[in-house]
Amino acid sequence: MAEVQLESVRKSYGGTEILHDIDLSIRHGEFVVFVGPSGSGKSTLLRMIGGLEQITGGRLSIDNQVVNHLDAADRNLGMVFQSYALYPHLSVRDNLAFPLRMAKVPRDAIGPRVEEVAGMLQIAHLLDRRPKQLSGGQRQRVAIGRAIVREPKVFLFDEPLSNLDTELRVQMRVQIAKLHRELGNTMIYVTHDQVEAMTMADKIVVLRNGHIEQVGTPHELYHQPSSQFVAGFIGSPRMNFLKAACVNTGPGGVTVSLSSAAPVVLPVEANGVSPGQAVTVGVRPDDFTAPTSDHDQLRVELDVDFVEHLGNATYLYGTVGGEALVARAPAEGNFAAPMGRVSLSVARGDCHLFDASGQALRRRNVPRAWN
Repeated sequence: MAEVQLESVRKSYGGTEILHDIDLSIRHGEFVVFVGPSGSGKSTLLRMIGGLEQITGGRLSIDNQVVNHLDAADRNLGMVFQSYALYPHLSVRDNLAFPLRMAKVPRDAIGPRVEEVAGMLQIAHLLDRRPKQLSGGQRQRVAIGRAIVREPKVFLFDEPLSNLDTELRVQMRVQIAKLHRELGNTMIYVTHDQVEAMTMADKIVVLRNGHIEQVGTPHELYHQPSSQFVAGFIGSPRMNFLKAACVNTGPGGVTVSLSSAAPVVLPVEANGVSPGQAVTVGVRPDDFTAPTSDHDQLRVELDVDFVEHLGNATYLYGTVGGEALVARAPAEGNFAAPMGRVSLSVARGDCHLFDASGQALRRRNVPRAWN
């Protein structure tokens, strides 16, 4: 079972600590994605797992074996990077065969294995071409094939789709997800693109300044972010944040007052928040609707500056009480051109609330994950 365990793993360069006491458990067969802004430590963490960076402290185990001081070549991992790392003078066939030759696999076993992997990746017709004769997507499939061909315990992907255009990125996301289902191997994937993370991952690890901010399924991170940082990082367009103050707490939740809206009771756990304290209300752009007579809503008035038409959706950009806000336009409205003020509402149960330190207060009404 190719499980990966990190216990208090640290990384320092000189006197500067880059990763701080990372504790993480990755089960066999999981597709785990590391996300975070530039400098969060996600690629460094992946390279430490791969043996390309030394571990300063802590313990790393793969398949129940401590590998802190084991060379990358001895960890039985398949690695795919942003740069394709193909040998330009070799054919696709020879690029795929190279890792097997280095592993001293018998010659009569190499050909069938190369053919098998090429068929799996739909590049069998490219085996006699050289890398310069391939498109970016084809080169990336060859790079993935080189990782697959040795049948590693764990696959490591470091932003493998960054060099591809939008359409190819979507195609390769589907291809990699399909490979994961077919192979069943543990896969660890680094990306700065949270859409990739949400669509591909079984589990997402959000990193910030060398710390793990939250670990969870895409559904958990979207509907139950542990902090304002995670809430703003996961989701596109990002979550809106409106300044507010706690008015009261009680069995029904926390009553908040916004400068731009009437006080409203949000169904969240108070968790130490008391009247008079500053809080932040978070609302996903897609959760806004047209106002109704239902009083179980938070209502705002949006001064629209710009209307974005995306075909399947229209987004309104503007301000509420001087604070920036973006909302998906309700289907009932006519938003062919920018206009002045638009009334919007959101169900209380769809609102998020964060304390003064940016920590989330647990929501009581959370949508169930699809099975």
